[in-house]
Amino acid sequence: MDRAQLPLNALRAFEAAARHLNFTRAAVELCVSQGAVSHQVAQLEARLGVSLFRRLPRGLALTDEGQALVPVLVDAFDRIGATLDRYSDGRLREVLTLGVVGSFATGWLLPRLDAFRRACPEVDLRVMTNNNRVDLAGEGLDLAIRFGDGAWHGVHAEPVLTAPLTALCAPAIAQRLSSPGDLARETLLRSYRADEWPRWFAAAGAEAPPLRGPMFDNSVLMVAAAVAGQGVALAPAALFAPELAAERLVRPFAAEVVTGRYWLTRLHSRPDGAAMAAFRTWLHDEIG
Repeated sequence: MDRAQLPLNALRAFEAAARHLNFTRAAVELCVSQGAVSHQVAQLEARLGVSLFRRLPRGLALTDEGQALVPVLVDAFDRIGATLDRYSDGRLREVLTLGVVGSFATGWLLPRLDAFRRACPEVDLRVMTNNNRVDLAGEGLDLAIRFGDGAWHGVHAEPVLTAPLTALCAPAIAQRLSSPGDLARETLLRSYRADEWPRWFAAAGAEAPPLRGPMFDNSVLMVAAAVAGQGVALAPAALFAPELAAERLVRPFAAEVVTGRYWLTRLHSRPDGAAMAAFRTWLHDEIG
Protein backbone atom coordinates (compact mmCIF):
# COMPACT_ATOMS: atom_id res chain seq x y z
CA MET A 1 0.00 0.00 0.00
CA ASP A 2 1.38 3.42 -0.99
CA ARG A 3 2.20 5.38 2.17
CA ALA A 4 0.88 8.54 0.55
CA GLN A 5 -2.51 6.83 0.22
CA LEU A 6 -2.75 5.42 3.74
CA PRO A 7 -6.29 6.03 5.02
CA LEU A 8 -5.10 7.62 8.25
CA ASN A 9 -8.48 9.05 9.26
CA ALA A 10 -10.10 5.67 8.75
CA LEU A 11 -7.36 3.91 10.73
CA ARG A 12 -7.79 6.38 13.59
CA ALA A 13 -11.56 5.93 13.52
CA PHE A 14 -11.17 2.16 13.60
CA GLU A 15 -8.66 2.25 16.49
CA ALA A 16 -10.96 4.47 18.59
CA ALA A 17 -14.00 2.32 17.82
CA ALA A 18 -12.02 -0.82 18.68
CA ARG A 19 -11.12 0.60 22.12
CA HIS A 20 -14.66 1.65 22.91
CA LEU A 21 -16.44 -1.09 20.93
CA ASN A 22 -18.94 1.65 20.18
CA PHE A 23 -19.12 4.09 17.25
CA THR A 24 -20.86 6.79 19.29
CA ARG A 25 -18.22 6.93 22.04
CA ALA A 26 -15.45 6.85 19.40
CA ALA A 27 -17.12 9.79 17.66
CA VAL A 28 -17.22 11.81 20.89
CA GLU A 29 -13.50 11.19 21.40
CA LEU A 30 -12.65 12.21 17.84
CA CYS A 31 -15.06 15.19 17.82
CA VAL A 32 -16.90 13.96 14.73
CA SER A 33 -20.33 12.51 14.14
CA GLN A 34 -21.22 8.88 14.75
CA GLY A 35 -22.03 8.59 11.09
CA ALA A 36 -18.56 9.81 10.12
CA VAL A 37 -16.87 7.13 12.23
CA SER A 38 -19.13 4.43 10.84
CA HIS A 39 -18.47 5.64 7.28
CA GLN A 40 -14.66 5.72 7.82
CA VAL A 41 -14.65 2.17 9.21
CA ALA A 42 -16.83 0.94 6.35
CA GLN A 43 -14.40 2.51 3.85
CA LEU A 44 -11.46 0.81 5.57
CA GLU A 45 -13.22 -2.55 5.51
CA ALA A 46 -13.98 -2.10 1.82
CA ARG A 47 -10.39 -1.21 1.07
CA LEU A 48 -9.02 -4.20 3.00
CA GLY A 49 -11.68 -6.58 1.77
CA VAL A 50 -12.45 -7.88 5.26
CA SER A 51 -14.92 -7.18 8.06
CA LEU A 52 -13.28 -5.63 11.11
CA PHE A 53 -16.35 -5.57 13.35
CA ARG A 54 -19.40 -7.66 13.91
CA ARG A 55 -22.33 -5.27 14.37
CA LEU A 56 -24.35 -6.33 17.42
CA PRO A 57 -27.69 -4.98 18.72
CA ARG A 58 -25.90 -3.23 21.60
CA GLY A 59 -22.44 -2.44 20.31
CA LEU A 60 -19.61 -3.97 18.37
CA ALA A 61 -17.33 -7.00 18.53
CA LEU A 62 -14.01 -7.32 16.78
CA THR A 63 -13.53 -9.98 14.16
CA ASP A 64 -10.29 -11.97 14.04
CA GLU A 65 -9.06 -9.58 11.36
CA GLY A 66 -9.92 -6.59 13.53
CA GLN A 67 -8.17 -8.08 16.56
CA ALA A 68 -5.02 -8.59 14.47
CA LEU A 69 -5.03 -4.97 13.29
CA VAL A 70 -5.59 -3.28 16.67
CA PRO A 71 -2.16 -3.86 18.32
CA VAL A 72 -0.37 -2.77 15.15
CA LEU A 73 -2.24 0.53 15.11
CA VAL A 74 -1.89 1.12 18.86
CA ASP A 75 1.87 0.65 18.61
CA ALA A 76 2.12 2.91 15.55
CA PHE A 77 0.05 5.72 17.09
CA ASP A 78 2.00 5.45 20.37
CA ARG A 79 5.28 5.77 18.48
CA ILE A 80 4.02 8.78 16.56
CA GLY A 81 2.82 10.41 19.78
CA ALA A 82 6.09 9.72 21.58
CA THR A 83 8.06 11.25 18.72
CA LEU A 84 5.88 14.36 18.60
CA ASP A 85 6.25 14.74 22.37
CA ARG A 86 10.02 14.93 21.90
CA TYR A 87 9.76 18.27 20.10
CA SER A 88 10.46 21.22 22.38
CA ASP A 89 10.97 24.86 21.41
CA GLY A 90 11.03 23.91 17.75
CA ARG A 91 13.73 21.25 18.27
CA LEU A 92 13.62 17.47 18.39
CA ARG A 93 14.57 16.24 21.88
CA GLU A 94 16.94 13.29 21.56
CA VAL A 95 16.51 10.41 24.01
CA LEU A 96 19.58 9.46 26.07
CA THR A 97 19.40 6.25 28.09
CA LEU A 98 21.94 6.35 30.90
CA GLY A 99 22.86 3.54 33.26
CA VAL A 100 24.24 4.74 36.62
CA VAL A 101 25.63 2.87 39.59
CA GLY A 102 23.37 3.63 42.57
CA SER A 103 25.88 5.52 44.71
CA PHE A 104 26.71 7.98 41.92
CA ALA A 105 23.03 8.33 40.98
CA THR A 106 21.87 9.32 44.47
CA GLY A 107 25.01 11.07 45.71
CA TRP A 108 25.97 13.08 42.63
CA LEU A 109 23.53 12.97 39.71
CA LEU A 110 20.17 13.34 41.47
CA PRO A 111 20.94 16.72 43.07
CA ARG A 112 22.05 18.02 39.66
CA LEU A 113 19.21 16.83 37.42
CA ASP A 114 17.61 20.28 37.31
CA ALA A 115 20.94 21.78 36.27
CA PHE A 116 21.23 19.23 33.49
CA ARG A 117 17.72 19.95 32.23
CA ARG A 118 18.50 23.66 32.10
CA ALA A 119 21.85 23.12 30.37
CA CYS A 120 20.64 20.51 27.86
CA PRO A 121 16.90 20.99 27.23
CA GLU A 122 17.22 19.11 23.93
CA VAL A 123 18.10 15.85 25.73
CA ASP A 124 15.36 13.56 27.03
CA LEU A 125 17.28 11.75 29.79
CA ARG A 126 16.25 8.24 30.88
CA VAL A 127 18.10 7.02 34.00
CA MET A 128 18.46 3.35 34.90
CA THR A 129 20.29 2.47 38.12
CA ASN A 130 22.35 -0.67 38.60
CA ASN A 131 24.67 -2.36 41.08
CA ASN A 132 27.71 -1.87 38.83
CA ARG A 133 27.04 -4.97 36.75
CA VAL A 134 26.17 -3.44 33.40
CA ASP A 135 25.28 -4.88 29.99
CA LEU A 136 25.35 -1.82 27.71
CA ALA A 137 24.07 -3.66 24.64
CA GLY A 138 21.59 -5.95 26.39
CA GLU A 139 20.01 -3.11 28.38
CA GLY A 140 19.93 -0.69 25.43
CA LEU A 141 22.10 1.90 27.19
CA ASP A 142 23.74 4.76 25.35
CA LEU A 143 26.11 5.48 28.25
CA ALA A 144 26.80 4.03 31.67
CA ILE A 145 28.54 5.43 34.73
CA ARG A 146 30.21 2.65 36.67
CA PHE A 147 32.86 2.13 39.33
CA GLY A 148 36.07 0.20 38.80
CA ASP A 149 39.42 0.27 37.04
CA GLY A 150 38.10 1.21 33.58
CA ALA A 151 39.19 -2.07 31.98
CA TRP A 152 35.98 -3.44 30.47
CA HIS A 153 36.08 -5.46 27.26
CA GLY A 154 34.65 -3.72 24.19
CA VAL A 155 34.00 -0.55 26.15
CA HIS A 156 35.38 2.97 25.84
CA ALA A 157 35.86 4.38 29.36
CA GLU A 158 36.55 7.99 30.38
CA PRO A 159 37.57 8.78 33.98
CA VAL A 160 34.94 10.90 35.71
CA LEU A 161 35.49 11.06 39.45
CA THR A 162 37.89 9.61 41.99
CA ALA A 163 36.01 8.78 45.18
CA PRO A 164 38.23 7.34 47.93
CA LEU A 165 36.58 4.92 50.35
CA THR A 166 36.48 5.67 54.06
CA ALA A 167 34.79 4.26 57.15
CA LEU A 168 31.31 5.70 57.78
CA CYS A 169 28.98 4.96 60.68
CA ALA A 170 26.19 6.30 62.88
CA PRO A 171 27.19 8.79 65.62
CA ALA A 172 26.40 6.28 68.39
CA ILE A 173 28.94 3.84 66.99
CA ALA A 174 31.52 6.57 66.39
CA GLN A 175 31.47 7.39 70.11
CA ARG A 176 32.88 3.93 70.81
CA LEU A 177 35.81 4.36 68.41
CA SER A 178 39.12 5.93 69.37
CA SER A 179 41.46 4.17 66.90
CA PRO A 180 41.04 2.13 63.69
CA GLY A 181 41.79 -1.04 65.68
CA ASP A 182 38.54 -0.53 67.62
CA LEU A 183 36.65 -1.46 64.47
CA ALA A 184 37.54 -5.10 65.17
CA ARG A 185 34.74 -5.04 67.78
CA GLU A 186 32.18 -3.64 65.34
CA THR A 187 30.15 -5.15 62.51
CA LEU A 188 31.90 -4.28 59.27
CA LEU A 189 29.48 -3.91 56.36
CA ARG A 190 30.98 -5.21 53.13
CA SER A 191 30.64 -4.93 49.38
CA TYR A 192 31.29 -7.82 47.01
CA ARG A 193 34.88 -6.56 46.58
CA ALA A 194 36.71 -8.59 49.21
CA ASP A 195 39.90 -6.50 49.23
CA GLU A 196 38.39 -3.15 50.23
CA TRP A 197 38.42 -3.44 54.03
CA PRO A 198 41.92 -5.04 54.15
CA ARG A 199 43.26 -2.21 51.99
CA TRP A 200 41.61 0.40 54.17
CA PHE A 201 43.04 -1.10 57.36
CA ALA A 202 46.49 -1.14 55.74
CA ALA A 203 46.11 2.56 54.88
CA ALA A 204 44.99 3.22 58.47
CA GLY A 205 48.00 1.39 59.89
CA ALA A 206 45.96 -1.31 61.61
CA GLU A 207 45.53 -5.04 61.23
CA ALA A 208 42.38 -6.11 59.41
CA PRO A 209 40.11 -8.33 61.53
CA PRO A 210 38.21 -11.33 60.10
CA LEU A 211 35.37 -10.02 57.94
CA ARG A 212 32.00 -11.54 58.78
CA GLY A 213 29.54 -8.66 58.42
CA PRO A 214 26.62 -8.51 55.96
CA MET A 215 27.51 -8.14 52.28
CA PHE A 216 25.73 -5.67 49.98
CA ASP A 217 25.68 -5.34 46.21
CA ASN A 218 25.53 -1.53 46.29
CA SER A 219 26.89 1.27 48.45
CA VAL A 220 23.53 3.03 48.85
CA LEU A 221 21.99 0.10 50.69
CA MET A 222 25.16 -0.47 52.71
CA VAL A 223 25.28 3.15 53.87
CA ALA A 224 21.56 3.04 54.70
CA ALA A 225 22.37 0.13 57.01
CA ALA A 226 25.18 2.18 58.57
CA VAL A 227 22.84 5.14 59.15
CA ALA A 228 20.45 2.72 60.88
CA GLY A 229 23.25 1.69 63.24
CA GLN A 230 23.70 -1.78 61.77
CA GLY A 231 27.49 -1.48 61.44
CA VAL A 232 30.32 0.45 59.81
CA ALA A 233 30.31 0.94 56.05
CA LEU A 234 33.25 1.51 53.75
CA ALA A 235 32.04 3.94 51.11
CA PRO A 236 32.95 7.16 49.23
CA ALA A 237 32.27 10.01 51.64
CA ALA A 238 32.00 12.46 48.73
CA LEU A 239 28.78 10.80 47.56
CA PHE A 240 27.08 10.82 50.95
CA ALA A 241 27.56 14.49 51.82
CA PRO A 242 23.89 15.10 52.82
CA GLU A 243 23.99 12.31 55.41
CA LEU A 244 27.29 13.63 56.76
CA ALA A 245 26.06 17.23 56.83
CA ALA A 246 22.92 16.18 58.71
CA GLU A 247 25.10 14.16 61.12
CA ARG A 248 23.13 11.01 60.42
CA LEU A 249 26.50 9.64 59.37
CA VAL A 250 29.97 10.23 60.83
CA ARG A 251 33.46 9.73 59.43
CA PRO A 252 35.37 8.54 62.52
CA PHE A 253 38.82 8.34 60.92
CA ALA A 254 40.64 10.28 58.22
CA ALA A 255 42.13 7.18 56.58
CA GLU A 256 40.91 6.49 53.06
CA VAL A 257 41.83 4.21 50.19
CA VAL A 258 41.41 4.48 46.41
CA THR A 259 40.20 1.18 44.97
CA GLY A 260 38.89 2.56 41.69
CA ARG A 261 37.04 5.51 40.25
CA TYR A 262 33.82 6.34 38.44
CA TRP A 263 33.93 6.09 34.66
CA LEU A 264 31.67 7.20 31.83
CA THR A 265 31.45 4.24 29.46
CA ARG A 266 29.99 3.37 26.08
CA LEU A 267 30.40 0.54 23.62
CA HIS A 268 33.19 1.01 21.08
CA SER A 269 30.60 0.10 18.44
CA ARG A 270 28.12 2.77 19.59
CA PRO A 271 28.16 5.96 17.48
CA ASP A 272 28.61 9.10 19.56
CA GLY A 273 25.32 10.95 19.07
CA ALA A 274 24.51 14.56 19.87
CA ALA A 275 22.79 13.72 23.18
CA MET A 276 25.74 11.58 24.27
CA ALA A 277 28.18 14.38 23.47
CA ALA A 278 26.02 16.95 25.29
CA PHE A 279 25.82 14.82 28.43
CA ARG A 280 29.56 14.11 28.39
CA THR A 281 30.42 17.81 28.09
CA TRP A 282 28.01 18.77 30.86
CA LEU A 283 29.29 16.00 33.15
CA HIS A 284 32.94 16.98 32.80
CA ASP A 285 32.10 20.67 33.20
CA GLU A 286 30.17 19.99 36.42
CA ILE A 287 32.90 17.81 37.92
CA GLY A 288 35.83 19.78 36.55
